[in-house]
Amino acid sequence: MKYPFVIFDWDGTLVDSEARIITSMQAAAKDYGWEPALTDEAVRNIIGLALPEAIRHLCQGIDDDGVEAIRNGYTHQFLEQSNLDMPLFNGVGDGLQRLKEAGCVLAVATGKSRRGLDRVMPEVGLGALFAHTRCADETLSKPDPLMLRELLDVTGFDVRQAVMVGDTEYDLGMAKNAGMDRLAVTYGAHHPDRLQAYQPVFVADRFEQLVDWLLRD
Repeated sequence: MKYPFVIFDWDGTLVDSEARIITSMQAAAKDYGWEPALTDEAVRNIIGLALPEAIRHLCQGIDDDGVEAIRNGYTHQFLEQSNLDMPLFNGVGDGLQRLKEAGCVLAVATGKSRRGLDRVMPEVGLGALFAHTRCADETLSKPDPLMLRELLDVTGFDVRQAVMVGDTEYDLGMAKNAGMDRLAVTYGAHHPDRLQAYQPVFVADRFEQLVDWLLRD
């Protein structure tokens, strides 16, 4: 196999959570009283960042109390109020199982909070496939490379043995900053042109393509 250690982003790479993220953030900002209303495209653009960084990008000039209020409101909307489904993208379940059976060590590096990831992972039944997970509130937000360096430290893999898989420039930028190879998927939040700027080693339009490429001799 090309890489014994494969690290995945969560939202937009494994799970189709875009609609739930967008509506939850818009509701949280509206409840706080932020104007103008957040557009779908604006929220889509920050998917992958840690919540405080995402809110500061969306709400320019907001103070720390406002960030915390919208953050709490978003968490409540996303975990408690929203009834929008978050299905796995086609091929994810079987594909991850193939990688694990082939001997790959799998991990998640996500902009989600630990509370958020721990709540949603059982819903999609993927938890047993991942040896390690790292969340944005435990480290620094993407595109800072600390999250990946910490995963390398805990597993003992060299950076040359690992690859980061993501759908946003924040995922690929984090990997580039860590000196790690990166693999882009085009079905997520950011346009393929934005991903190409980070020189991914492979670009997949479907998850099955990604798995086939990783397992190719």
